Amino acid sequence: MSAEDQPFVVDITDAAARVPRLTGGKAAALAKAAAAGLPTLPGVVLTTAFCDAVDAGAEIDTHPAVRMAFERAGGGRQALVARSSSVVEDQAESSMAGQFDSVIGIEGYNAFTIAVRKVLDSRARAGASDAPIAVLVQPLIEPAFGGVMFGIDPVSGRTDRRIVTAVRGGPEPLVSGEVDGSHYVLDERGRRLKFTIRDDAAVPRTCLQSLVALSNDVARVFRGPQDVEWAVDHDGKVYLLQSRPVTTEVRGRPIGPVYGPGPVAETFPEPLTELERDLWIPPLWEAVCEAVQLAGVATKAEVEASRVVIDVDGHVAIDLQLAGELPPKRRVTNKLNPVPAFRRLRAAWRIGRLRAALPALAENLLDRVDADLERVPSLSELTSRQLIALLHRCQTSLRALHAHEILMGMLTDTGRNRLTGASVALRVLAEARQDGLSDEEILRRSPVVLALTAPRVAPRPQLPSDASLVYLGAEGESSNENGILREALRLRVRWVQELSGRAAWELGERLTATGQLTEPELIRHMTLEHVEAVATKRAVVIPALVHTHWHLSGDPLPAMFRLSDRGKVIRIEVKGTPGGGTGAGGGIGTGPVTHDTENPANGTVLVTTTLTPSLAPLLPRLKGLIAETGSVLSHLAILAREARVPTVVGYARATTELPEGTVVRVNGESGQVVIEAKETP
Repeated sequence: MSAEDQPFVVDITDAAARVPRLTGGKAAALAKAAAAGLPTLPGVVLTTAFCDAVDAGAEIDTHPAVRMAFERAGGGRQALVARSSSVVEDQAESSMAGQFDSVIGIEGYNAFTIAVRKVLDSRARAGASDAPIAVLVQPLIEPAFGGVMFGIDPVSGRTDRRIVTAVRGGPEPLVSGEVDGSHYVLDERGRRLKFTIRDDAAVPRTCLQSLVALSNDVARVFRGPQDVEWAVDHDGKVYLLQSRPVTTEVRGRPIGPVYGPGPVAETFPEPLTELERDLWIPPLWEAVCEAVQLAGVATKAEVEASRVVIDVDGHVAIDLQLAGELPPKRRVTNKLNPVPAFRRLRAAWRIGRLRAALPALAENLLDRVDADLERVPSLSELTSRQLIALLHRCQTSLRALHAHEILMGMLTDTGRNRLTGASVALRVLAEARQDGLSDEEILRRSPVVLALTAPRVAPRPQLPSDASLVYLGAEGESSNENGILREALRLRVRWVQELSGRAAWELGERLTATGQLTEPELIRHMTLEHVEAVATKRAVVIPALVHTHWHLSGDPLPAMFRLSDRGKVIRIEVKGTPGGGTGAGGGIGTGPVTHDTENPANGTVLVTTTLTPSLAPLLPRLKGLIAETGSVLSHLAILAREARVPTVVGYARATTELPEGTVVRVNGESGQVVIEAKETP
């Protein structure tokens, strides 16, 4: 259709009305909904061709298209509504909701011409003067309820939730922001999961179910969830007034177990690359699977139903139920079935024997790992095939170390041991720095300092630049043999990770020397399978393809989440005492919030997602420490408690609820965090 042939007025049921460049986004969507049989109101559209004519000098008051639209919409017999419908409105990228004017309750032709002018002129306020706009004209109805409905949760992106806000009468006061309206969170069947009633706008349950059905129909027609305006008349009939794409990322329906980074944050405090993931995640996964079954924490079926240990864009998380962070699901059938009780009795006998033997088994494993580490020659002396074999042997050692460390924590009393690997490492590092030793000398003499660094495929670790002595109590105070053994196992894990990381880097340097990589760093973004194939001459590297894997890790993971059917992270809201979490000790402190985990100012309260050993050197600066995840028995929590830094762990959404500059009072005993002053501008 040429520009000269474009009509000035079209009915909402005409095929031409479904062309966005002629009728704008809003009217075209409504026309598409009407054509699909969805419950819409009748209407006509003053098209973008009419808008172009007005921009060229045509008079609205005397233009025949305006009179035609007024009469065809029923003007003179009933009140009308004139809504904007711009070609830049209601798009998937940006809805521009509320940027253009609409006029409600138009009576008489003169009022109609004024309304049309107001809609056209609203382009200037919206910063879209050059974009054509159409005017959608419909009869005004007097509904019992009106409102807005999201076809997904606009915050989490969950597709199994519908969010409805409602007011009495039409939705205009709600859309304009004059009132908040009642708020409903519904499931896919229209059942109320949460709701808040305001201004006596209690929508009947049958209407809520009809709204969910409308949401499903709209999503089917538009091939995706929509943000819709709706109205319900006094007979209970639902009308679709407007539909636009939801601009929130669609994450899907949460399935499977609840995951969280807290229990593995000390092992993997930083995101992993492809090669690091392949080197270090499988041994941990196998160890957790074996340990929880040996300890009677989970059955084989429960383990097989979970991915156990996962990574999302390099960030590692674990099944929180298998990790003991969440209580196991209780089954009513077990109360009537004697078999589970018999299994528990048999498991208790087996576990009792394992508990008694575990310390000796751990000591034997430590001796074997230490002996193996001592026998490893200089990496430069090994062939590439030998380096690959070393990577696999490291995985075997890691699997055994992880399993024994997990079982020690589950089955034995490890006490409140202050001699954690991180505490010893911090003391050694601070004293060595005072003695003027270089980092290379410190690493060679005292590899315990590796407890302060994250595992990484690299030529050498980066030790913390700041290291201050922290009072940790009398030597051996509150310690026991089991606790010391567990810390020794944790430290060997870090040593073996360091060995495999350096071996992988050595392979990267060799591939760079032969021209197969442009720099050793790129090997971190290859998989172990690809590295092994190249090192054994079964494949070659295409550097351009490796470069495509070079990526930035995503946002840190929430404290608790589930994966959706689309593989997306969906945060799980944690129920607990508002304004706090679990106290990890350290007394009470007050200071301004900082999120800077690299160089926080003295006297601040550090708010972070997870507790990691690399934060240990920062403790002397802090007036408090708050983490969204973590355990009171973690390395850093113990260090903070002994350094008299008030510490709270498990404060869900702390990083969003406590902005930079907010002055807070941290109670490390009760876990309560009180905001004493808002952030300064």
